[in-house]
Amino acid sequence: MMTGTTASPGTKATPMSFLLPSSFSLRASKSSNLWLMRRLPVNVRCVSSSPAADTSYTTKVSRNANIAKLQAGYLFREMAKRRAAHLLKHPDAEIISLGVGDTTEPIPEVITNAMAERAHALSTVDGYSGYGAEQGEKKLRAAIAATYYADLGIEEADVFVSDGAKCDISRLQVLFGSNVKIAAQDPSYPVYVDSSVIMGQTDLYQQDVQKYGNIEYMRCSPENGFFPDLSSVPRTDIIFFCSPNNPTGAAASRDQLTQLVKFAKDNGSIIVYDSAYAMYISDDSPKSIFEIPGAKEVAMETASFSKYAGFTGVRLGWTVVPKELLFSDGHSVAKDFNRIVCTSFNGASTISQAGGLGCLSPEGLQAMEDVIGFYKENTKIIVDTFTSLGFNVYGAKNAPYVWVHFPGRNSWDVFAEILEKAHVVTTPGSGFGPGGEGFVRVSAFGHRESIIEAARRLKQLYK
Repeated sequence: MMTGTTASPGTKATPMSFLLPSSFSLRASKSSNLWLMRRLPVNVRCVSSSPAADTSYTTKVSRNANIAKLQAGYLFREMAKRRAAHLLKHPDAEIISLGVGDTTEPIPEVITNAMAERAHALSTVDGYSGYGAEQGEKKLRAAIAATYYADLGIEEADVFVSDGAKCDISRLQVLFGSNVKIAAQDPSYPVYVDSSVIMGQTDLYQQDVQKYGNIEYMRCSPENGFFPDLSSVPRTDIIFFCSPNNPTGAAASRDQLTQLVKFAKDNGSIIVYDSAYAMYISDDSPKSIFEIPGAKEVAMETASFSKYAGFTGVRLGWTVVPKELLFSDGHSVAKDFNRIVCTSFNGASTISQAGGLGCLSPEGLQAMEDVIGFYKENTKIIVDTFTSLGFNVYGAKNAPYVWVHFPGRNSWDVFAEILEKAHVVTTPGSGFGPGGEGFVRVSAFGHRESIIEAARRLKQLYK
């Protein structure tokens, strides 16, 4: 228990509250009261005391048992806590963050101009608009369909504009409910598994294998080309699949995705295909699941402008739910998703949607390609750095992530080592699932000078 005393020379110390007098206010900031507070020295004594009984009021509402299943904090929040602790220990450290996949380069002006114009129009009678369609503006939905799904049979009505792919994944989980079983790549973006836990789709966490019960973890490793052995995967209702994959950076080939679609069709499953990094693909890997014949009957696709246009803070994405996709009773999946969207979402910001239209203009598309090209140059610097040090690295070619192998090492230990000795933040691979143990993910999102400096520090650490 801490107590405070005030004293002046030749006087006996007397107790003093840590709280200001109740008569004190901001208006009295220049008053004699505040002057006295500044002049009087404060002595603080720390004395031990027995823990006070918890007298906090509690409701009669039970905690959601599914949330109680979650292990520790969300991966990136846990990393932020450790970064903050490192700064307390090393307050003068110049930390370079190559951990969280957050973009760093300015949004191209052709895109911000479109948003600024829409924002200004809201201050006029003719330009003002209130609630919009929950599914997104028709013009933007049409532009997305025409730009990313031309000749693939995807129509404007199949596109649902949103505030980002991460948000849509949670809405999709509400759509599916708690009585489904999912499969996810291992390693993969933690939102797939965590949202399944929250929805009550899983059993308890099994510490010995670092997995939740009632989820199929589809191991993706260098040994299988980062594509799961589908012959060993039991049937599940929902299959979460990300390509290019976060965190490994691996992009599935046309043959592999053909196998995945056939697997889903044979099992009557639905694929939730996350294509958030499709524009980073530079080889002939498919950029959409709908390039695969038959996919519209078994798949939906979620995507985002976040990593293309720097919209991580602006927030704009979309999900495609084809009209051909049906539940077991023949009911339209799109109709139910539309019901979820209309109930839980008032539509993406009109200003963000104007930015989306700016992205999909000819000038905007070129500007996004330029930004992506910049990050891919960063990726090459990171790959060359680790390769020169003798590490095996994966990904990078079709994604802004480098997947670095540290054989026999605990990935959180590697994270701590790089942070402590190089003041560089990476992401521990085990945070993406047990299949990520022994790896760290290094993000290419960073200013060029930061990437070069991080490379220099890493070379010094592991030379």
